[in-house]
Amino acid sequence: MDTAATVSGLSVSGLVKDFGGIRALNGANLEVVPGTVHGLVGQNGAGKSTLIKILAGIYQPDAGTIRINGESRSRLNPPLSEKLGIQFIHQERLLVPTLTVAESLYLGAEPRVGSWINRRSMNEQAVIALQEYFGLAISPNKLVRELTAAQQQTIQITRALLRKASILVLDEPTATLVKREVDLLFQTLQRLRQNGLTVIYISHYLNEIETLCDRVTVLRNGVDVATVEPRQTSMSAIVSLMIDRNIEDLFQKRPVALGDPVLQLRKLSHRSAFSDVSFTVHHGEILGVTGLIGSGAKEVVHALFGLERIREGQVLVNGREVRLSTPGQAVRRQIAYVPEHRREHGVALSFSVRENMTLASLREHSKAGILIERSERRKVAELIAKLSLLAPNQDSPVHQLSGGNQQKVVLGKWLSRKSALYILDEPTVGVDIGAKTEIYRIISELASQGAAILILSSDLLELLGLTDRILVFFRGKIAREFDAPTADSDALLSAVTGVTDQKAVSPRPKPKNPQITPITQI
Repeated sequence: MDTAATVSGLSVSGLVKDFGGIRALNGANLEVVPGTVHGLVGQNGAGKSTLIKILAGIYQPDAGTIRINGESRSRLNPPLSEKLGIQFIHQERLLVPTLTVAESLYLGAEPRVGSWINRRSMNEQAVIALQEYFGLAISPNKLVRELTAAQQQTIQITRALLRKASILVLDEPTATLVKREVDLLFQTLQRLRQNGLTVIYISHYLNEIETLCDRVTVLRNGVDVATVEPRQTSMSAIVSLMIDRNIEDLFQKRPVALGDPVLQLRKLSHRSAFSDVSFTVHHGEILGVTGLIGSGAKEVVHALFGLERIREGQVLVNGREVRLSTPGQAVRRQIAYVPEHRREHGVALSFSVRENMTLASLREHSKAGILIERSERRKVAELIAKLSLLAPNQDSPVHQLSGGNQQKVVLGKWLSRKSALYILDEPTVGVDIGAKTEIYRIISELASQGAAILILSSDLLELLGLTDRILVFFRGKIAREFDAPTADSDALLSAVTGVTDQKAVSPRPKPKNPQITPITQI
């Protein structure tokens, strides 16, 4: 079975694309050497998605040239793009959950006998393809909805290869994968590269870019600002190219002046996820919470917003014991919650920026049940400026915004009303380095103004650079507490993974600019 139809190279030059008054691409160039893995990085809004959608034929460029296999094209359409051997693996898995593995692999290209689908042949070919490309044994009759995230990703890539892909474009392919699954994907991509496949790899995880890619192009404000070899270039230098500033500026230093307790937990227990949890968050404090999946950290955070039932224990807000059985009760106690999955739980994608940002504060912009649009628009304009939100206007649908700007809309929704405690669940997951910088600035400003902040995060750099204290959960309990400014990254990592013998951890100098490494990928 051939891996790729031909060894294919790709280049684009001078691509320009405007959306209303916003220029998404401003003369961007990209040169991909055949048979290599080429990284593409940049902030959300830098132009990555626009460039990829032009290659897919979804958008048409206003100017510029595309060359595939040495042949120039001024524009593409989806059938032509596929005919030329370009296949796309999107971050959202585009699979039909009720189809079988074999049906998903051969959808639209089923082997037939006359007008009938030859299911026996299709199932046999599916088994062979998955074994050859990934070394996997998955029943061809298994439904897609029964597969793990990694297996679904495998199905998408195998389907692309079966369609004779010569250029494979992967957009954030590891966002939902754990380390073992990431390793398997990398092994497969490296083998396919050796067989002549050309790969364009888009990721916010710079350690993946360093490990996998031969070259990487950095986009900023719609322009390619550099193409470098990641193994010969420091990640801090690449970050600086992305955000046009030094990585040292990622976290703002602030004076820490703790006030009275805002949140106090006393021997809080859940029916199964956690027990005997006690801690306090003060005015002006940023408290970090972390732990592996199943450690109980996620469930504690959910319980504080009424999303998990507390079996026993006390919760005090501003010194008064409260019940937090529903999100409504939490909101009335001035608790704000930014969820991990912004598209599913944080925003209404079809609503406008304005409508989303005032969802939590409609009463403040209403009189006798009637919305006062002038008041609403004035408040949203203030929030857009405060958040440095990039959107054409207040009435733009949120689904048109980049991931980082969607996250800012979620933050803006809670900033539109006064809250004493902000619970941020993985606030920068899937967000580029530039948007992270802005979100970190907003969080620091909230704490400086006296708000209490609780951050659940699996990003070690985020915890060490942003928080004042870090609580590590392990098997349903608080295993250790760290003073973040003086914490050692090795000790923190050991606590997260359950290593209690610190001597078993090989000491090494603490890097000046540590890599951004999510715990789920350790």
